[in-house]
Amino acid sequence: MHDSTSPVEESAISKPDQSGHRKPASRFAPALPGLLLCLAAGILCMFASRYIHGLSALLLAILLGALWRNLAPVPQAFAPGTAIAGKKLLRLGIVLLGLQLSLGTILGLGPGVLLVVALSVGITFLATLWIGKKLGMDLPQRLLIATGFSICGAAAVAGAENVVKAKQDQVATAIGLVVLFGTLMIPLMPAVGLLLGLDERSIGMLIGASTHEVAQVVAAGGSVGAGALAVAVTVKLARVVLLAPIIAGVGVFMRRRQSVQGGKNPPLVPLFVLGFLVAMLLRTTGLVPEAWLAAAASAQTLLLAAAMFALGLGVHLRSIVKTGGRSLLLGLLSTLVIIAVSIGGTLLFPPA
Repeated sequence: MHDSTSPVEESAISKPDQSGHRKPASRFAPALPGLLLCLAAGILCMFASRYIHGLSALLLAILLGALWRNLAPVPQAFAPGTAIAGKKLLRLGIVLLGLQLSLGTILGLGPGVLLVVALSVGITFLATLWIGKKLGMDLPQRLLIATGFSICGAAAVAGAENVVKAKQDQVATAIGLVVLFGTLMIPLMPAVGLLLGLDERSIGMLIGASTHEVAQVVAAGGSVGAGALAVAVTVKLARVVLLAPIIAGVGVFMRRRQSVQGGKNPPLVPLFVLGFLVAMLLRTTGLVPEAWLAAAASAQTLLLAAAMFALGLGVHLRSIVKTGGRSLLLGLLSTLVIIAVSIGGTLLFPPA
């Protein structure tokens, strides 16, 4: 029989030592080149974001990875490390993101704004699933797009990846759509707010309740003013908090579905989601020194930027084109849904 074991797999197989006993070969060595590449790209993008207005390190990292993937071949030697960066580093970054959230700040938005946040996420998530089903799209693809567009973009897509058992091309498609439509929202949402005659804080609420990525929210809110930026980021982080219950709910659904169809059950609540909640509660206590929070914020940005670069390497434009117009149409309609809900909510419950 032909042996199809890859070189990477062979390096992880136990090898005999001089005494004849078998010892496990290092599993870390094959991943080292790719990990170092992703971390170096993350550092580069963090540095570049200081000088490129409107583009955060995370967005730059996704774009850099996607450009490389579509313009030049990516050496196979990087594959083991980029695979780890796109999962392990991402989850660790999401856990650290919890340290940037305080329940007091979120609750301080008031019941009206929190209701708009819940409706923006809930209606967009359910509507995207329903529209995607009508378009004949696979459930994992629908779940990834619904999670990314309703909560926090690429990080939410990647966080839901294992729970929904998605294929790599489905993850890449969802991330590509988040980058495309979220970037278009950076100039669009401030313009919509101005057309509606909203004040600065209300425009910030509109941006935070609708725009896909945290980085895109910062870019859009910053273009309006400091008041808009502060409200936009706070509202957006309130949406990020819903990442935990949404992924937990999807996990319960997928477990029930797998128990009917057979196969290995996905985790009920992913460990990184629990870590995110613990980190958020720790921040809420006020016991974490500001210096530690600042260091955690820098580490979180680096880890997420490295992960976004790895995920960007998986964004192959041909994979999006192969899905036909269905993915693009779903991304457009999902974006229109969350914009409509956010406009209605902001008009009814403007920030105090």
